[in-house]
Amino acid sequence: MKITIIAGARPNFIKIAPIIKAIEKQQSGGKAISYRLVHTGQHYDKNLSDTFFEELNIPHPNANLEVKSGSQAEQTGAIMVAFEKELLQNPCDLVLVVGDVNSTMACAIVAKKMNIKVAHVEAGIRSGDMTMPEEINRIVTDSITDYFFTTSTSASENLLKNGISSANVHFVGNVMIDTLHQNLNRISAPSFWKDFGLETGNYVILTLHRPSNVDEEQSLITLLEGIDKMVGDKKIIFPIHPRTKAILGETNLDLKNIIFVEPQGYLNFMYLIKNSFAVITDSGGISEETTVLGIPCFTMRTTTERPETIEIGTNNLVGISIENLTLEFTKFLENGLSKRGIPELWDGKASERIVAILLSK
Repeated sequence: MKITIIAGARPNFIKIAPIIKAIEKQQSGGKAISYRLVHTGQHYDKNLSDTFFEELNIPHPNANLEVKSGSQAEQTGAIMVAFEKELLQNPCDLVLVVGDVNSTMACAIVAKKMNIKVAHVEAGIRSGDMTMPEEINRIVTDSITDYFFTTSTSASENLLKNGISSANVHFVGNVMIDTLHQNLNRISAPSFWKDFGLETGNYVILTLHRPSNVDEEQSLITLLEGIDKMVGDKKIIFPIHPRTKAILGETNLDLKNIIFVEPQGYLNFMYLIKNSFAVITDSGGISEETTVLGIPCFTMRTTTERPETIEIGTNNLVGISIENLTLEFTKFLENGLSKRGIPELWDGKASERIVAILLSK
């Protein structure tokens, strides 16, 4: 079995790492399976891509399509053109895509039009918010996928409701948690840990990147000022995305607690998460990691495609207003965590299940 694995953006790299390890384990056991790793170049800044390959011991990609940035249509189109050439030169039996970025959808479409089967890891998750580009990517990808690998029973149910055959839907767990398990003993403090006087539990992690939170300069400033006041004497570490940094520009901000740092590699960032007091984010993936690590998470969105992080885990969906965030954060300060649990099959073995199922096809 020849598999082409697609990685396009930072979350993809975290998801493919354990899958590659699982394939190599089967290879060493004599199984007839091989892979070709294709990096689309959707994230091309070293801090957003290359570092993850190095830290997670992912082999150097066999090909880099180097599409870089552009509008949704430009980037998707560029990936499709380049990936079609890649598949013509390097035929395979299966294209494996992960997550919900433009690369996921674009490569799935190209593969299916070339009559190559598609496996989608993290299939079936839905936010219900059609203004999110990722939601479109999920729906389109799942409409043409052959093998669906889900992180939760609710994701599996979403697919079954859409008429997908149960024979092709496989609840396997969460590959992001596989990566977390495999690297917990390798995480390390970032270089600024001592410089900022950081200690376990004396700081909050903040990440923001969604347009609803960062695209309008004044509302972003209002949000940051509100968070700065809300946390009391806690420091706030904010690894600021280049796009968000550009929106703020040279604005002079009167912030007492927020410390801006560069985007972090996986090992440093997981160390920061694991030792934090709490996390404020608009990322879906981070809410999965905080759930497993038992760290309180406040997600600044109105919807989530990962309901299990709220129903079972430590995640709180707080909307996009500073008023509601402050209300929920204050409740947490007064009452502590209301629950803490780990969803079913988030045990670090999802990738092994995926590869075993593919070998049985």
